[in-house]
Amino acid sequence: MTTDTVTPTAPAPTEYAHEHAPRLPLAERVPEFYRAMLQLERAAAKDVDPTLYHLIKIRASQVNHCAFCLDMHTKDALAEGETVERIVQLSAWRESRHFYTERELAALALTESVTLLTDGSVPDEVYAQAAAHFDETELARVIGAIVVINSWNRIAVSTRMAPGHYTPRSA
Repeated sequence: MTTDTVTPTAPAPTEYAHEHAPRLPLAERVPEFYRAMLQLERAAAKDVDPTLYHLIKIRASQVNHCAFCLDMHTKDALAEGETVERIVQLSAWRESRHFYTERELAALALTESVTLLTDGSVPDEVYAQAAAHFDETELARVIGAIVVINSWNRIAVSTRMAPGHYTPRSA
């Protein structure tokens, strides 16, 4: 009796869509502006809890559809110990409240309100909730962090920076 051996065929490699090229190397064209943004970033990050800062950056980047910043800030957060579960649930944080502290929830609500100013304002109740969890200096720093990530999102989206190539410093 003869037994034919059948070798399974390897699956064809997945072909992904073509990666777009960046539109404009902003940092090269206006290095003084880019350096000023980096300085602003350092000032905004000063004395803000790094875990909270990552959540603010990721949530604003989700709202702004900034793939480059999502790639960067999720990698940074993971490298610094954030859990995959909290990052995954962040886009649905209102339904996943139990993954976050009350302080983080207040900052997330404020992040969305400041990011979505097209809605007309930051509602008093959102501001009051944040003010209940942060003293005035902390609240000013959180607002600064939100403003800075929104600026970075607008730079990355308008210049079409490509995600996927970032490696965290702590990795």
